[in-house]
Amino acid sequence: MLRAVAAGRAEVTGGVEPDLYVDGLPCCDQTATHDLVHAGLLRPSQPTSFGLRVCAELTDDGRAALAAI
Repeated sequence: MLRAVAAGRAEVTGGVEPDLYVDGLPCCDQTATHDLVHAGLLRPSQPTSFGLRVCAELTDDGRAALAAI
């Protein structure tokens, strides 16, 4: 999931429990998406509202986590 975000292939929705889309398709593990967002590894690239999709981006911690694997 982090690799897809790093490659610019992912979108995320706004809201407390965001959803992740990769290549336009919903990610099958939304619990993992919630965990990654709440852990501060990925975030929306710009402000968004509930249910609206925007590009996802890695945070500094997300880039470090990706580099470690």
